[in-house]
Amino acid sequence: MKRLIVSGDPGIRKDAIIEYDGEEQIVFQINRQGEWHGPEEPQIWCIIGTEDEREAFETRDYIPHWLDVERIESEALDVVKAKSDLSV
Repeated sequence: MKRLIVSGDPGIRKDAIIEYDGEEQIVFQINRQGEWHGPEEPQIWCIIGTEDEREAFETRDYIPHWLDVERIESEALDVVKAKSDLSV
């Protein structure tokens, strides 16, 4: 599990599937930063991981401050599935 900061809006939402670091990752959580007084383009702060890490995320079996943080531009992000089909 890691925190991914995306500069720009790639159009992803919670439960999106992205390809990052050579494997498919699930977006467990999204926080959109910079809408009001932020930079010219928003930043999307995500917690991503594999399906095996979903239970650890849902039960909060991790320390958010100790997650590895990586940064990427939205144009460089490969989106496999933008959002969950189950969203309301």
